[in-house]
Amino acid sequence: MSLWEFANPARFMRISGAALPWVAGLAAVILPAGLAWGFFLTPDDYRQGSTVKIIFVHVPAAMMAINIYGMIVVASLIWLIRRHHVSALAARAAAPIGATMTVIALLTGALWGQPMWGTAWAWDPRLTSFFILFLFYVGYIALWAAIEDPDKAADLTSVLAMVGSVFAVLSRYAVNFWSQGLHQGATLSIDRDQNIDPVFWLPLLACIAGFFLLFLALLLVGTRTEIRARRARALQLAMAG
Repeated sequence: MSLWEFANPARFMRISGAALPWVAGLAAVILPAGLAWGFFLTPDDYRQGSTVKIIFVHVPAAMMAINIYGMIVVASLIWLIRRHHVSALAARAAAPIGATMTVIALLTGALWGQPMWGTAWAWDPRLTSFFILFLFYVGYIALWAAIEDPDKAADLTSVLAMVGSVFAVLSRYAVNFWSQGLHQGATLSIDRDQNIDPVFWLPLLACIAGFFLLFLALLLVGTRTEIRARRARALQLAMAG
């Protein structure tokens, strides 16, 4: 099956309709299981105490916030180059989910930072770029809502997504660019030796998988809703004409 088959709205609705119950079902099982494993079946850290368990929400939310924006950028490029409406509508549906993940990451980061740094917020390079990323999410959503013509809105929001991609990259790699920042390095790494202890690492992977499946389920629901709304608008215009 070619990826471009999803560009056909009717085919996307058929395939996504079949996949949605499975994705949602897996998310409903894996995410609660991962969170329960992390919060109730792992020990307190010898330095951070029970505060360390914030990672089971903070790390997956932060990863998803950045990667969702990356998905929006890719979908926007597809729209600008190939003019596939499903890609533009998928990007629009993903934005509120990404913004929510960003808020969760910022709030849980503040909860972790208060006991660890002595402050809930600092203008650390990664925190600052992450906050700016959130503002781009808000601007992206607002721009979609402000423009009535959907194709023009897709064009302008795609350009905005390209600009915001800089801060998505900075959010991911700021600790590498600015070594004086307060934020710690990556919790997960390709190099297993640089990862956290397996007692935390394994449930964290389960939480990341759960967050991803939750995003995918919400994305499918949102995109299907956007397609239906576009069809309803086209029908209204045809009847009015």
